[in-house]
Amino acid sequence: MASSLRTRRGRARLRTVALIGIDGSGKTTQAHRLAQALTAAGRPATYHRNAGGRRWLGRVAQRVGRPDAQRLVGRDGLLVVESVLRWLAIALALLSCLVTGRTAVMDRWSACQYASIRAHGGQRWERLARAGYRIFPAPRVTFLLTVDPAEAYRRIERRGTDHETMEWLTAAAAAYRGLPEYAGFVVVDGNGPPEEVARRIRAHLSEWLPDDPSTGPGPAPAGPRRPAGGAGRDGPVPVQARP
Repeated sequence: MASSLRTRRGRARLRTVALIGIDGSGKTTQAHRLAQALTAAGRPATYHRNAGGRRWLGRVAQRVGRPDAQRLVGRDGLLVVESVLRWLAIALALLSCLVTGRTAVMDRWSACQYASIRAHGGQRWERLARAGYRIFPAPRVTFLLTVDPAEAYRRIERRGTDHETMEWLTAAAAAYRGLPEYAGFVVVDGNGPPEEVARRIRAHLSEWLPDDPSTGPGPAPAGPRRPAGGAGRDGPVPVQARP
């Protein structure tokens, strides 16, 4: 019976994996790595960056003499633009992978929009956003990369392409922890080197990814299973560090 269950799980298709977290948590790096690892393992995958356009709006704002995107279109305007652009990006990504049969590795997901709304203090928009995003099937696994806001701030400043305040990063981190979906996320400590974080992610996806002999096996997953109904409902959660 157990052997039969393992066989069925091993044959299960990994349609969608999402990586979420505050800016500077490393989700883009890890999403690229994961798409490459799945493809190399014989499970073709495509990276999708489901951005909400805030960085682009920020650049536009600076060109017209405004300090940031919120000062350009207002808080509510920013939340509307983000919600619509991210919805369109996710829809196109899912449609593309439905047509091609490839695994969709999502850099950002609907939870990112809910967290953004909460961090901006626009909770009244969350119900509308959830109504719009409800049509999307939940990813098989959603990884929440947690990182200390101070470390995230250093990473953002180091890359030099945009800027976030400590206040915003702290509020966004708290928003992710407060989401009702949090219990279903696979929480991964993103403070360490990218190779270490990648091994933690691969360890959780061992059904689809063999151990990488060049890096050695990832850390053994530990802890209780998440409750059913969440994005990470199908497996144990790796050892976590403080968000």
